[in-house]
Amino acid sequence: MFEKRWDASDPMFEIQSRLRRDDFDLNVEIRAPSTGVLALFGRSGSGKTTLVQVVAGLLKSEQSKIVIDGSVLEDTQRRQFVPPEHRRIGYVFQDARLFPHLSVAGNLQFGMRRSRATPPANLWDQVLELLGLQNLLNRRVQQLSGGERQRVALGRALLMQPRLLIMDEPLASIDAARRNEVLPYLERLRDEFALPIVYVSHDFDEVLRLADHVVLLDQGKVLAQGDIGSMSLEPQLRQIVGSDAVGAVLNGEVESVSSDGLAVVRVGRAHLSVNKPQVQTGTRVRVQLLARDLILAVEPPRGLSVRNVIEGRVIDVSRDDDETDLVRVDIGNAAVMARVTRAASLELKLSPGLPIWVLVKAVSMRAHTFAASDSSKK
Repeated sequence: MFEKRWDASDPMFEIQSRLRRDDFDLNVEIRAPSTGVLALFGRSGSGKTTLVQVVAGLLKSEQSKIVIDGSVLEDTQRRQFVPPEHRRIGYVFQDARLFPHLSVAGNLQFGMRRSRATPPANLWDQVLELLGLQNLLNRRVQQLSGGERQRVALGRALLMQPRLLIMDEPLASIDAARRNEVLPYLERLRDEFALPIVYVSHDFDEVLRLADHVVLLDQGKVLAQGDIGSMSLEPQLRQIVGSDAVGAVLNGEVESVSSDGLAVVRVGRAHLSVNKPQVQTGTRVRVQLLARDLILAVEPPRGLSVRNVIEGRVIDVSRDDDETDLVRVDIGNAAVMARVTRAASLELKLSPGLPIWVLVKAVSMRAHTFAASDSSKK
């Protein structure tokens, strides 16, 4: 598959924490690449915010070890604890937490003053351009929309020149329109800044668009962790997002774009036609194929209006509920998942190793562009 693999030589997060708080018990162990975006995903109350507060040093664990790229921030066994103000972690909260008595420029300058390093000459302009803040500098906080406040909070955190950026459900308190306004800025941040990010969310669409590595949390425990592609097929994810939102997440590259806005994307050995206007050849894209939208055929289909027919082989068949099965299909260095009725599964005699053709409409796909490093193409 296109998803990045990592080994012991890669930059790493190591997070171990045990914390009892009232009737809640956090007990996690995470080992993940510190490049790109690490998403903590789970239902409300699963321990996501508690965990990032431990990482930031705002909460102390009974037992913990927190290491970023070999730098130890906390190790209770060795009695090491770096205070929060010395951890160089930028923290963007759900409610922005801007200073109401300061203008946008004043809030941003506060972040710059908190930096422990001499800022690059162009950092101020770079952050303003990245987040579209040039025309907001003279405004007061009370004059900003929810989306604008979050962009200012993000700019303030970036101007601190952190070694790690934590975003704790930054879009949860704003409406859908403002959320869609802010997400492209977060994508640009991910793509243009070489900055490790921990992103907390209970919205899988945000995770799909932003994350490289995902940790599923439930009741203070890690259910599963891995790259976005492998995690999209995890049974534990279905328990959280439900069967209708389950589907493969695939990374690919645009090979051509037609005049009607359809992009041909290479994924493994397959080619997919995706509705993605204003995208250029060579662009890396992330495509989600929902299991409910895929149709399976045991013979090569002919005379159909469906644009995408992918040849593959059944990996396995598992029960989704009393009436449906989930079928994983190998399409060559990638895998997709289809949801079919139990009756259809039996009639087609679906079983591991069976040659299969996967049909999917271009309009049913979701695709997001992203910049990929060379290592992510491995």
